[in-house]
Amino acid sequence: MRMFSAKTLLIVLFLQALLVSMVTEAASANNVKRVKPPKPVKPVQELLTCKSRKSRCFMKRIKCPVECPKVKPKNPKDKACFLDCYSPKCEAVCKSRKPNCNGPGAACYDPRFIGGDGIVFYFHGKRNEHFSLISDSDLQINARFIGLRPEGRTRDYTWIQALGFKFGHHNFTLEAARTQKWDDDVDRIKLSYDGKELFIPEGHSSEWNSPEGDIQVERTATTNSLTVNVLDLAEISVNVIPVSEEDSKIHNYQIPTNDSFAHLEVQFRFFGLSSKVEGILGRTYRPDFENPAKPGVAMPVVGGDDKYKTSSLLAADCALCVFSPKEIKDGNHDSPMMEYGMLDCTGGGNGIICKK
Repeated sequence: MRMFSAKTLLIVLFLQALLVSMVTEAASANNVKRVKPPKPVKPVQELLTCKSRKSRCFMKRIKCPVECPKVKPKNPKDKACFLDCYSPKCEAVCKSRKPNCNGPGAACYDPRFIGGDGIVFYFHGKRNEHFSLISDSDLQINARFIGLRPEGRTRDYTWIQALGFKFGHHNFTLEAARTQKWDDDVDRIKLSYDGKELFIPEGHSSEWNSPEGDIQVERTATTNSLTVNVLDLAEISVNVIPVSEEDSKIHNYQIPTNDSFAHLEVQFRFFGLSSKVEGILGRTYRPDFENPAKPGVAMPVVGGDDKYKTSSLLAADCALCVFSPKEIKDGNHDSPMMEYGMLDCTGGGNGIICKK
């Protein structure tokens, strides 16, 4: 009995050791480790302050939303945090840094505008001529039109090729350089300040500031997109694009092979326009303006060539121009036109309607 018990014990010990060995090898082969998932990192929300004494939000500290915590996101496709210093809400919102051609203050395509009153209208003008878009006592913005007239057409097809700004005693120009064959990776933006050419290094968020700090220009993409901020007056988002072959076929533009007709897509935001503002776009911000363009019409065209034509890109000599930097504007920030920057404009059928 004792010998049998000893053999049994040896067998049990052997089987136990074998089992332990098998379990150890299995665990080693699987190499399974339990790792706790990392805790989500909450983005740091930037704090913004309005430094303009004209603003109701003067020196208030406003936090950016979680959805867009940065004023200058690293990814140019992400929405940025924006504080409208002239909004009665005094809150930061998320917005695209590229122009929205279906938003208020837009000027795109064969120029199609969306006015401060939310109504869409077309202004064709004439090729190789200049017209005033905005004319107020302290801000003048002109546009140079380029275009062509295929045989059999009664008017020019036109696009905005350049913008000229006058504010205070300074001048600034922005234009799309002529190019035969379009390449998205080649920058086609030309800039000047007080008659001197500006060079801003290519790259997202690369910027330039004027010596007096009254204008800032920042790239919103590596090439062909930027934002211009004229202190206390306006913010302008700009893209430079060509007329595509598809658009040329659809609209029968008959674009030649030696010119891509590089032009601007633009969206304006204005801060404190006076009630006497003029210009093709400016007049639509007047509280007493009755827009002749009718909502629902496929292509509501408005005139004004004779009233808003200027002699050059930086001239303020149109028949209705009111630019005079020495004058003091009425400065009524309670005007209804101040609210149009936050309109929601959507398309559907003929025309676009904007709602608050």
